[in-house]
Amino acid sequence: MIVYMDASAIVKRYVAEAGSEEVHTLIAQASVVGTAVISHAEVASVLAKAVRMRLLSREEAASALQVFKTEWESLIRLQLTEILISRAATQAWDHGLRGYDAVHLAAALFWQEMLGDPITLATYDRQLWEAAQTTGLSAWPEALH
Repeated sequence: MIVYMDASAIVKRYVAEAGSEEVHTLIAQASVVGTAVISHAEVASVLAKAVRMRLLSREEAASALQVFKTEWESLIRLQLTEILISRAATQAWDHGLRGYDAVHLAAALFWQEMLGDPITLATYDRQLWEAAQTTGLSAWPEALH
């Protein structure tokens, strides 16, 4: 299984929260895991926000960020091009997505087209999850509550 992960799924690998065990299992089952390069900034942003909201201590978040940075090179990192961003703009408009969610959708679709193999898009964002299903991607998890 080839898995594309957005930041909402990636962060669950580094912070114990609802869905973390499932993400670990998904990654273990995947033959390849990839994401767009913007996930690097998004994950750092999510961890910084968790510190601001006092959900994590600064030390916990820094430790999680360091592990993420160490593992970053093991991910397939899809680069952003003007063509991909243009496709993301179309996806944002068509599905009412936020900007980065549209970029993730466009990147996963592009990757699927380039590989010619099905891609599973892992996300905990409901709008992105629903859009993935309507565009020919497999959305994970099977159900969002």
